Amino acid sequence: MIVRMWRGWVETGRAEEYVRYVEATGLAEYRSTPGNVDAQMWTRDLGDGRTEVVTVSWWADRESIRAFAGDDIGRAVFYPEDDEFLVGRETTVSHFELRDRRPGPEAVRDTGSA
Repeated sequence: MIVRMWRGWVETGRAEEYVRYVEATGLAEYRSTPGNVDAQMWTRDLGDGRTEVVTVSWWADRESIRAFAGDDIGRAVFYPEDDEFLVGRETTVSHFELRDRRPGPEAVRDTGSA
């Protein structure tokens, strides 16, 4: 399995709006592409007026990623309104081979104890 990761930065005051936008564009497109296993978006307030946004997606293989991203799978995919939100961005993505196949966080059940 291949993990694909991208990072960008938005003004903290617009972070929630950008999250909704990415859910409707990038994450929706990831998830609708055959060979995509799942996708998530992570955010963190950097305390300087910016919020970092990371998208992480899991793919069956590089061919599946090509179906989403095109021939240059190392190039980030952007959508029309990204320029209105992003105050910084990586234009490339990183790919990793998943080596640990234990169940992810969704498989952990809350037992109610701390």
